[in-house]
Amino acid sequence: MHPFGAGTPRALTLAAVLREARERAGISVRELARRLQVAHTTVGRWEGGRTVPSAEDVSAVLACLKIAGDEREHILSLARGSAADDWLAAGPPGISKQLTGVMECERTARHITEWAPLVIPGVLQTSDYMRAMLAQGTLPPGEVETRVMLRMARRDAFTRRRDPTRLVALIGEPAIHGGIGGEAVMLDQLRHLLDVAELATVTVQIVSVSGEWHPGHAGPFMLYEFDKGMRPIVYLEHHRSGAFVVDETDLSSYRAAVETIRGVGLSPDESREHIAHLITSMEAAS
Repeated sequence: MHPFGAGTPRALTLAAVLREARERAGISVRELARRLQVAHTTVGRWEGGRTVPSAEDVSAVLACLKIAGDEREHILSLARGSAADDWLAAGPPGISKQLTGVMECERTARHITEWAPLVIPGVLQTSDYMRAMLAQGTLPPGEVETRVMLRMARRDAFTRRRDPTRLVALIGEPAIHGGIGGEAVMLDQLRHLLDVAELATVTVQIVSVSGEWHPGHAGPFMLYEFDKGMRPIVYLEHHRSGAFVVDETDLSSYRAAVETIRGVGLSPDESREHIAHLITSMEAAS
């Protein structure tokens, strides 16, 4: 038995890394399968995260793709895995295991709920807002632009015509009243937020974090829900690491938290009116 199961965060990350490595090598699924002497559907299942290749299979794939050194060891460490489903992912600046796992969850999820109490959710950020945030960290300028490009590409999941992902963005009041990037950047961000709130695939609700306690005070999280047969995943993001959670008891708690947060927030219509009023007030004051 494999040490971790299909559909887990580690399996999805491994699938994404293998697919990206094959595409970078310019080799088709059928050609890789021929070299490995396996059915092309087997490679497809590996790259889709539906089945998990053994460490030996992964080693053979890497040999076919001529991947060596640190990258080979990084991918093999994913393949060897752990019996733990809940997975703390951290890595050096760049495309870490953490970010790879998040991007794969976004790519394959059918429904995403994000609670963002202090900043605009990443997939709804404008490029200038992203730069203003990332520039305050320790990333070099070139890495900032790489991260911005990746985040912009992540929007495609909600705007594609075929099988778009549905997003419920629960946004704390401090996020829309924040001054990240200055007034012009913030105003442009709010206009963009109002535009995407009109999409059929996106629901935006503004939530107060003042007054009585509710589960949102415990911090931000993302809930990914997939097609039947794959377990939901909760992702908790921190400064330099992120935790993927799949324990059923914890998932039930986060689902209940979503309902409570939505219940104390403004309705989608009220949220759009609130954002529009804030934009009008900022424009009048400028």
